[in-house]
Amino acid sequence: MAAAVPSGVSSRLYEFVAHSGSACCTALTKSSSRLLATGGDDCKINLWSVSNAKCIMSLSGHKSPVECIQFKESDEQLASGSQSGTLQVWDVEAAKVLRTLVGHRANITSLSFHPYGFFLASSSMDTNIKLWDVRNKGYVFRFKGHTQAVRSLAFSPDGKWLASASDDSTVKLWDLTLGKTITEFTSHSAAVNTIQFHPNEYLLASGSADRTVKLWDLEKFTMVGSLEKDTTPVRCVHFSLDGSCLFSGSTDSLRVFGWEPDRCFDVVSVGWGKVSELSVSNQQLVRSSASMVSLYAVDLKKVKMTGSAVIQGSAQQNEPSTEPKGTKGVALRRNYVRPTTTCSTQSQNWLNICYQFGFLSECFLCHTVVSLQHKAPPAAASTSEPRAELPVVAPPPAVPRSSHLPSPPSQTSAPSARGRSHIIPSSRNEPVGLNIADFLPVSDSPPNEHGFISEEDALSQITKGHQTMIAILSSRHKNLQNVRMVWARDDLKSAFKMAVSMNDFSIVVDILNIINNQTALWKLDLCTEVLPQVEKLLQSKYESYVQTGCSSLRLIMNHFWPLITDTLKATPSVGVDITREERHQRCQLCCDHLKKLSVLVKAKASQVGRNGSTFWELQLLMVPLDDTL
Repeated sequence: MAAAVPSGVSSRLYEFVAHSGSACCTALTKSSSRLLATGGDDCKINLWSVSNAKCIMSLSGHKSPVECIQFKESDEQLASGSQSGTLQVWDVEAAKVLRTLVGHRANITSLSFHPYGFFLASSSMDTNIKLWDVRNKGYVFRFKGHTQAVRSLAFSPDGKWLASASDDSTVKLWDLTLGKTITEFTSHSAAVNTIQFHPNEYLLASGSADRTVKLWDLEKFTMVGSLEKDTTPVRCVHFSLDGSCLFSGSTDSLRVFGWEPDRCFDVVSVGWGKVSELSVSNQQLVRSSASMVSLYAVDLKKVKMTGSAVIQGSAQQNEPSTEPKGTKGVALRRNYVRPTTTCSTQSQNWLNICYQFGFLSECFLCHTVVSLQHKAPPAAASTSEPRAELPVVAPPPAVPRSSHLPSPPSQTSAPSARGRSHIIPSSRNEPVGLNIADFLPVSDSPPNEHGFISEEDALSQITKGHQTMIAILSSRHKNLQNVRMVWARDDLKSAFKMAVSMNDFSIVVDILNIINNQTALWKLDLCTEVLPQVEKLLQSKYESYVQTGCSSLRLIMNHFWPLITDTLKATPSVGVDITREERHQRCQLCCDHLKKLSVLVKAKASQVGRNGSTFWELQLLMVPLDDTL
């Protein structure tokens, strides 16, 4: 292993042999950048410590060369794609395969984890793009439209769109909810190698073999910039963390661009060869070629990333263009709005890496592939800021900076009122002002209205709160005992009907939480009783109630929807079949309830937080309701 001390603007830190054969692809962890993963001809995935370039783990499972790898945002999972078209999702800490996904007919060319859900997108030389639920074996949806190999994939920061770049010189934008193409950009004259969403604004960048970088406005679906400074094909593009500039990587240089108006801020000569990915994170640049992998560093303190040097014609290589006296202001456009997350842990990891290398400035992560016979396409670089491990969170709908901005396409816009609906989370670190009366059985009599009370009365009410809660829990315990007795004496359906008759949602939720984990207890006649209650739970203001209802709905769709469709589509039999008629009535009743729930789920898919992510997954699961019946 060769090592070099960082000096100047760019330098090589390490170079080492990663595999017994050629190294086909590399990827770094996104939140901390402490691990480097490499895939090679030996069908293995090796994990390396970035601080000392030592191999700490080797993952074996593929039967053909590994040609594409990608870490999840939280770094606990790694996806890999092979030459045979097989995908594997790995648990990095446990060093084991979580899921093997089979469906592509040719080499995997790009992978991208959804920023909020349990989904993974993959592209292949077979021109298909597939969206996988990593918890299941089959793919959720297949996107068809490209005529040649798809080279790069990227999810939008809000997780609602997927962009794809192809050798057919086009960039397509897909709506994940509808499963359709929103638009197609065709201004490139050669294969498009890489795409990248702006971290905040509705803007998309693409780099092509025609030596240009183009920027696309995702509100008007028009090109707003064409940067033509590179003298070699553009291998990768990446926005800075704050989105103020765009980095472009080609064979021999790194360029820093601005847009509206088009301008080049700086050019840095870097001998990294055919670079295939850039990622801003913690001072390192990764380069792989043949059997060697090199680690580079670029000090962004020494790189010009602001200014107004407008591109005018063909500028000389390695020389920024001259600055005009005046420039046009950047146009306002819609912003992605993502949930606020805590990043103290990632910040500490970032500092640890910086101290190990002796740097305290931003820099790039980059890997390149020189071996042409095993060329790995670029994977979509991360656009999300570091975040701590949190429950899956769905992004809120994008909102305009000002009221005069145009509205987005109707099929992707989300009603803001529903997105801001008040939900009481199930996990929290402070009181949320719960109304104790909400947990008492529903009463037909109106609540008592009180006027102003004295301080003495207020203190008295506070001291009585504990006794009130004890009374509530005692009542719930008694009701649950009664339900249990009916369950043991009769059956589950009778017990559930009794729980519903108590007018206490907490009892219904307690029972559903039990049977949701035991699918063997479910029957079709139970579904007819549960679905009306699910509709009520999905409209609750308590997150735990909503999640329980969603779990029940997911179970019914997964286990009973095939039976429902087969029964309703079956040809009527000759003669009288009472059992079949009863089953047909139950299926029709379930289908009617599911149609109502489908409308409700679509309306709530734009909510913020954990509920929004769950509703979005259910919306995909309930797509057959629109197509079949």
